[in-house]
Amino acid sequence: MRRRTPTAPPAEEGEQTVETRVTAGPGTGARTAARADARRVIASALLRDPSRLLWLACWSLAEALPALTGGYAIARAVDDGFAAGRPGDGLLWLGVLAAAWAPAAVAARRVLLLVAGIVEPFRDELLRRVVTGALRAGRGGDSSAVARMNHQVELARDALGAIITVVRTFVFTLVSVAVGLTTLAPEVVPLVLAPVALGLGLFLVSLPALARRQREFIVADERTAAAVAAMAGGLRDVTACGGEARVAASVGREVSRQAAATRALARVTASRTLSLAVGAWLPVVLLLAGAPWLVRQGVTGGVILGSLTYVMQSLAPALGGLVQGLGVSGVRLAVTLERILHAPGPPVPHGDRDPDGVRLELRGVRFAYGTRRHKAPEPVIDGLDLDVPEGDHLAVVGPSGIGKSTLAALVAGLLTPDDGEVLVGGVPAARVRPAARALIPQEAYVFPGTLAENLTYLAPGTPPERVDEAVAAFGLTELARRTAGGPLDPAELSAGERQLVALARTYLSPARLVVLDESTCHLDPAAEARAEAAFAARSGTVIVVAHRISSALRARRVLVMDGTHVLVGTHEEMVAASPLYADLVGHWEGRWEDPERLPAGAVAQDADVAAGGGPQPAALGGDLDRLDA
Repeated sequence: MRRRTPTAPPAEEGEQTVETRVTAGPGTGARTAARADARRVIASALLRDPSRLLWLACWSLAEALPALTGGYAIARAVDDGFAAGRPGDGLLWLGVLAAAWAPAAVAARRVLLLVAGIVEPFRDELLRRVVTGALRAGRGGDSSAVARMNHQVELARDALGAIITVVRTFVFTLVSVAVGLTTLAPEVVPLVLAPVALGLGLFLVSLPALARRQREFIVADERTAAAVAAMAGGLRDVTACGGEARVAASVGREVSRQAAATRALARVTASRTLSLAVGAWLPVVLLLAGAPWLVRQGVTGGVILGSLTYVMQSLAPALGGLVQGLGVSGVRLAVTLERILHAPGPPVPHGDRDPDGVRLELRGVRFAYGTRRHKAPEPVIDGLDLDVPEGDHLAVVGPSGIGKSTLAALVAGLLTPDDGEVLVGGVPAARVRPAARALIPQEAYVFPGTLAENLTYLAPGTPPERVDEAVAAFGLTELARRTAGGPLDPAELSAGERQLVALARTYLSPARLVVLDESTCHLDPAAEARAEAAFAARSGTVIVVAHRISSALRARRVLVMDGTHVLVGTHEEMVAASPLYADLVGHWEGRWEDPERLPAGAVAQDADVAAGGGPQPAALGGDLDRLDA
């Protein structure tokens, strides 16, 4: 094994290939499945609370009152009021129309809240899918891809809200106008509703082509963005290699494709103008052109004016909103849902198998971060073989950057070895169900719930007496008294308190394999000893990435990583076999036989203290993470 300071892994070629496949979009079969899945998700969002839909319909009726009374009130105001020489009656009818707007205004507010109650849970469900999918597919480190998917979730949420609004408005407006026209004069109904049906049909026929062009535009836009980002990130290399012309041509092709997709989308979008012309303006032409015939049928001028009011003030805006909403928001919702629900990627199985115990086996494990252009990257771990029987207590010792945390991540299944295999109970580490093992990192996570909720998060239904046992075992009694059952504020807790909460949470969990990756670094030696003793007494296997030499002295076995090879054995065996380990602990055994009874001042200094320049006592050996200083 070679020594190397690990860095944050950059995007690898395999990840770039995955992103290209995602950008290219799913195939026909996947799109069909995506559409069916999208319909199920939308239906689930709409039917999650049927009473909400009932209230939405009731308030929509109230909101449609101006559309219902508008043309009728105008017709009566003209025929029975102003044209008959009774202006008072005319004003009274106009007052009826004005009064209809009061409940409509109240209803509009209620409708907005009801629509929000539908689309917000829909957004939350999509966001859960995106985040879960990114973590399971190993795309969590690709922040740009995750950000794009989250942006598409927001677009889908807004699109669904717009669709519900415009469809609801059009349906209730159409019904209201049909009732009003029938009440005024049945003769005008065909002149108005037939062109509306024709225009709506033309629009619906164009929707599949519009969705296809919108999808092509989104794919072209993403490809252009990816090409420009890759060019910007490699400008220095492009210039150094004299590849300006080739890169410019490559990016130019993507720009040209996007321009062609934009023009195609614009041509199909123009069909909306024809639909609106037929559905919204042809009724006006027919009413005006057919006015002489209507008069011969006994239709009055006031009725004709009322019919025009129905069309121009209610029906035409509602149809325009429907065409605009479905043509933009509907297509956007279909395309974004297709990409969110069925974005292709590597079929990476994760957390789907129960291990047979938690015996840990590493066979020929090699792992390196990143890639290099001319040669393979230097491995952090190379050819590692290790057996950790179930019930073992192993401390991992070595200087900073030697690969201790990388080893912990491999055991936890967060990283996959480049070569070799990591088995937990005979199951590849990445396939082990999360409940079987736990990794506690240096930065502990506490959420704003009660202490009991934090502690039982991984073990719901834990008896209160068991929770009290964990509180006492990890020294959380004072925190429990201070919070008195109220919610915790993570910002008000010290780093050590947060670590204690995370440790006690894992202690109560069903995990049989626990990896402590410097998860006690903010604790004092006594608290650290208490926490490690609690895990050692608990059934299962404990692996501790040692922060102080006392952790190694408490362990049953010690794994020493020194940058050239790996040694594992008892404390006594490592003192004899590893000069690095012997140098660290040699003076301790001569001064204090029992490491648990170390005086308060005989404590290895934390890394940040040692980095401040203060000398460390030679008898203490220093912090493990400062061995390379």
